[in-house]
Formats: sequence, structure tokens, C-alpha cells
Amino acid sequence: MRKLTKDDLYSLEDYAQVRDEFRSNVMAHKCDRRLSLGMNTTLYFEDMLTMHYQIQEILRIERIFEESVINEELDVYNPLIPDGSNWKATFMIEFPESVERRTMLTQLIGIEDSIWMQVEGCEKICPIADEDLDRSDKHKTSAVHFLRFELNSSQIQAFKSGAILSAGIDHKNYKVEISPVTENVCNSLLGDLD
Repeated sequence: MRKLTKDDLYSLEDYAQVRDEFRSNVMAHKCDRRLSLGMNTTLYFEDMLTMHYQIQEILRIERIFEESVINEELDVYNPLIPDGSNWKATFMIEFPESVERRTMLTQLIGIEDSIWMQVEGCEKICPIADEDLDRSDKHKTSAVHFLRFELNSSQIQAFKSGAILSAGIDHKNYKVEISPVTENVCNSLLGDLD
């Protein structure tokens, strides 16, 4: 799959003109790329459009227009765009109450390695988590993790042929299974695979 380049981005002036419509389109797109895993965790599947929006917002907020800094942002966010044989997701642990969140982050160490997705008839796909840096230590986990779910050719073919997709978490302190994953999410994820 193609990655973003500087030529794909709006200038600050142009983005100011199109931002409201662009943001509205991205938010609608993101609805089909969100998978709740229970009450307090969510997978947000990333793609070129979600990363385009993320970069545009950073450039806008930071008032970045220098080419070298723009290229640095592209280098940070392009790895979150699927490569044609995988799904890439931001995994968030979402407890609204700060005291409960702090407590749960100490009880959910390793949760990022307990997440799975499964195409019907195939083995579970466990993600490769936080390839850029460790986000957990022996005391607590982070509320945000970046995941890559790598699919083999059999899984891709089965999914493209209409096999049911399931997902879940098998952590000792947080267990959930979603089956089937909703049709709108599955249809969106199909676009990430060559």
C-alpha cells in the first residue's frame, strides 16, 4: 500500500479552507474503523485517511510549514498505515474515572499481548505491539498501544471470501470476545488488504 508524501498534504492555508468538510468525512470514516472490546477498551484501525488527518491536525496546531519537519511527521505516522497484509490499530484502555484508570493500568500489564483477531477457520492473529517503544513496565501498562495484526495468505483469502471475523482479549483481568465483528468494520478492513 502507498504511504503519504508531502504532496498528499494540504498547505496550512488550504487546510484552513477545507478543514471542516475534511474533518467531517474523516469522522464518518472512523466510525467504520472502531471496534469496542468490552466496556473499557477499543481498537481504532488506522489507514491512509486517518493518518492524513492526524498529520494535518498536527501541522495546523503546531503551525508547521518547514519541509524537514513535515517529513519528520510523515516518518512518524506512515508506519501506522497498513501494508496490504495487515491491520494496524491504536488500542486504547478507556476508564473515564482517573483513580480507576490508574488502578486498572497496574492490573492490565501485558494486555496488549492478549488481544487477538480471528478469521473463521484460521488460527488466531495475535498482534505485534508497540514496535516503536515499550509502553509497559513491571508496574503498569500504558493507556495507548500501537498494534500490527499480520495476516497470512490463507487468512486474507478466507476473509475476502466472507469468513466471519472475531476479536477479543484473553487477559487474566480482562476477557472479552466479539463475534462476529460488525459488517461495517469488516467492510472497512477489507480495504486494508491487497
